[in-house]
Amino acid sequence: KQGAIDEILDLVAEHRSEIVIAGPAFSAGRYGLACGGVTLRARERLGVIAVTGMHVDNAATEVYRTRLHIASTQRTAAGMADGLAIMARLALKLVSGTALGAPADEGYVPTGRRIFEMAERPAPLRAVEMLLRKVRGEPYTTEWPVPRYHRVPAAPPLQDTAKATIALVTTGGLVPHGNPDRLESGFATKWLRYSIAGVDSLPPERWQSVHGGFNTSRINEDPHRVLPLDVARELEREGVIGRLHPEFYSTTGNTSVIPTMRRFAQEMGRELRAAGVDGVILTST
Repeated sequence: KQGAIDEILDLVAEHRSEIVIAGPAFSAGRYGLACGGVTLRARERLGVIAVTGMHVDNAATEVYRTRLHIASTQRTAAGMADGLAIMARLALKLVSGTALGAPADEGYVPTGRRIFEMAERPAPLRAVEMLLRKVRGEPYTTEWPVPRYHRVPAAPPLQDTAKATIALVTTGGLVPHGNPDRLESGFATKWLRYSIAGVDSLPPERWQSVHGGFNTSRINEDPHRVLPLDVARELEREGVIGRLHPEFYSTTGNTSVIPTMRRFAQEMGRELRAAGVDGVILTST
């Protein structure tokens, strides 16, 4: 993938292009990831205006929406004409230095940035008017769309924890001191595993949190605050749990995107199942 992106960027540089338009990818996830990768690298490496387009439910939208301008398209290529028109309009505005308006007005996916503006009518009146429109069944547009999340059914409880193998997993960014594997403090792109075989505690001189979303000083004083190995070993010795898995899993949850976290969970889950793990203690921040 990276080699293909580099080849594309070499061609862009050779022709001295000022604008790069990738896609639209519509709902195609892998195509969306490729478009996002090309667009982001073109902007970072070449400094050119770069725009892509995809449906809001494309998995790549969540990955790139805070870093790119993504034209909001229909699900399928039936919306090709409209999608290309939005992408072209965005690109021309960006290259001219014209400030973009709100996503709903310009046709791009919200980037998560807040734009302050003066409203003609105060918020209470706007809210009541919106409520009345909703009650009457009339069309209305919310000023703060609620994120949509998939519901995940809870796993059934363990029948006998005294016979269970338990793994420790954390999104608190716990890594060996110095962060040798370069776990990101935010927007994590990977998860890591570290051995705790034969280990009863986590000395602060050997472990640290690199999480970028909170003050980590308390965890760095005592890493057990984010990975309770000490208590888990006590439960193991007392027979409350059967045994601890000999490795713990770590990543950073700060500003992470849901598709990436879902992939992490699936990858970890496959490994843990294959290792005979029955349950997980997941500690967060």
